[in-house]
Amino acid sequence: MRPAVVLVGAGPRGTGLVERLAANAPELYGAEALDLHLVDPHPPGGGRVWRRDQSPLLWMNSMAEDVTMFTDTSVEQEGPVRTGPSLAEWAARVRTGEIPVGQELRPAIAGLGPQDFAGRQVQSAYLEWVYEQAVAALPPGVTVHVHRRRAIRVAGPRDGRQQVWLEGSPAPLVADLVVLALGHLDAQPPPEQRALTAFAARHQLTYLPADFTADTDLTGLAPGEPVIVRGFGLAFVDLMVLLTEGRGGSYAPGSGGELVYRPSGREPVLYAGSRRGVPYHAKLGYTWQGERPPLPRFFGPAQVDALLARPGGFDFRRDAWPLIDKELGFAHYHRLFTAHPERVRADWTAFEEKYAAAEPLGEEQRELVAAAVPDPADRLDLAALDRPLDGVRYRDADALQEGLRSYIEADLARRHDPAHSPDLAVFLALLSVYGQLTRIGDHGPWWHGFFSYLASGPPGPRLRQLLALSRAGVVRFLGAGLTVTADAERGVFRARGSNAPGVLAEARALVEARLPEPTVVDTKDALLRGLYDDGAASTATGLLAVDPRDGRVLDRAGRPHPRRFALGPYTDARASGAFARPGTNAPAFRQNDATARALLRFLRERAARHPAPPHRL
Repeated sequence: MRPAVVLVGAGPRGTGLVERLAANAPELYGAEALDLHLVDPHPPGGGRVWRRDQSPLLWMNSMAEDVTMFTDTSVEQEGPVRTGPSLAEWAARVRTGEIPVGQELRPAIAGLGPQDFAGRQVQSAYLEWVYEQAVAALPPGVTVHVHRRRAIRVAGPRDGRQQVWLEGSPAPLVADLVVLALGHLDAQPPPEQRALTAFAARHQLTYLPADFTADTDLTGLAPGEPVIVRGFGLAFVDLMVLLTEGRGGSYAPGSGGELVYRPSGREPVLYAGSRRGVPYHAKLGYTWQGERPPLPRFFGPAQVDALLARPGGFDFRRDAWPLIDKELGFAHYHRLFTAHPERVRADWTAFEEKYAAAEPLGEEQRELVAAAVPDPADRLDLAALDRPLDGVRYRDADALQEGLRSYIEADLARRHDPAHSPDLAVFLALLSVYGQLTRIGDHGPWWHGFFSYLASGPPGPRLRQLLALSRAGVVRFLGAGLTVTADAERGVFRARGSNAPGVLAEARALVEARLPEPTVVDTKDALLRGLYDDGAASTATGLLAVDPRDGRVLDRAGRPHPRRFALGPYTDARASGAFARPGTNAPAFRQNDATARALLRFLRERAARHPAPPHRL
């Protein structure tokens, strides 16, 4: 029987694995026969999240030059580097006619510069092209079979071939190896959201639990009606776009240069708040110039080794976070001292020596920074960044609106001003830290939220649109510490913030503007849930436990399954994205390479044990 691999998920992560299989096969597998089955109900390349059939109003939240699907010399991997174009370079090649695309996308690509934000439909076309290139690069012995179905169950012994059952198919796919590259998944709502769903049903209200905004039915959010929105991240931005421009509104320049929103009259009024009370920080609007901080420095392989070697284990906030704080601070001050020396009172070499010796988060470190950096605005305070509205009070709801507009305007100005380039150094350090954290397993949802808040926010133009919507009264800010309650007596939802008296919203509609939690316990994905029910291990926060070396699925005794692998945000080796910024040693690329090589080595050893019968004339 021909060797076979089933890859469940043909989106960006699955595509990246196919690319690594093609790159590594000449060394590890040669021209041997192989059936590669790609299973996904959505088109290969983009998958569900980046599929072509979504609103053209939705953008990526990374600049075109910061998006690539190809490895480069920064990636620490065993396999060969096979370079390829970033999204911006691909778009340039489309414009010259070297790469064909459909007529409907040409206007969007024609104006796409390196520092512009592409629409998701354009990214879908890029991912489809990458997929086609990856498949074309596979050795001639590899036959690719695409199954536009949903995988619902995997079965089979540890030491034997696996069966993958597809929805609506009478017989399973039989394979030597199975890889799950499922991407973001739907989940069963947690208890609070189930209670709110039941409350909404009893009182004929509209309640939308956490979901992918592009897939959510928004027709129940009526024009002119108040809607409470809990969440201020990227899901909120998508919601904001679809309920404003998506309903016929438009923007125009104002007399003072500000953006003005022109309503269509079909918009609801969005009352938005969250734990922090502010939107994610805008994407940085300038590029790096000069010397980069030498990373990693205080949170690298040696420190991770030490954490993993602790006999009793370690606690992320107690043991890892102080090192991460010191790493981010090192990058910040390295940039401040080397690029803005007029704002410091010390020599970098002397400061670095004392900073290295100081206890993380200790008094000595604080005193060192205070003496060397006179302006508090130039000091890195991650706690203050994480809670910008702590202790902030406004006299009333209108003052809160003005205050948060001022906050957003200041954030936009800062994120586009190279005078604040230590922010970009911290961004690079965050990427470095994320790369190290893939080795230590589940570190809790707080870190991912903090990372996204600082490093994965919306494009600056989206926040300018938010300001225009606020001035137009289409968006009303509720502030930080948002609490939402179900008022059974009045039959409505009520939301209250903590930054001003009288900040209260009452509405017949409530939207959870955030993604579902990626847990194997509560997932709606039958295959992943079945894997867990059959003995796969999960972490304390519900992520699928995998071997950080190659992605093999672990059982509850800690044993790696020899034939099952998993990659993606539902695992405890979750990376920051399936595609990445060039030159950043992206964790997803490293994981893809390690998994691809493990697959090919297994297949090579299998071929040695079971050689193909000789060909007879």
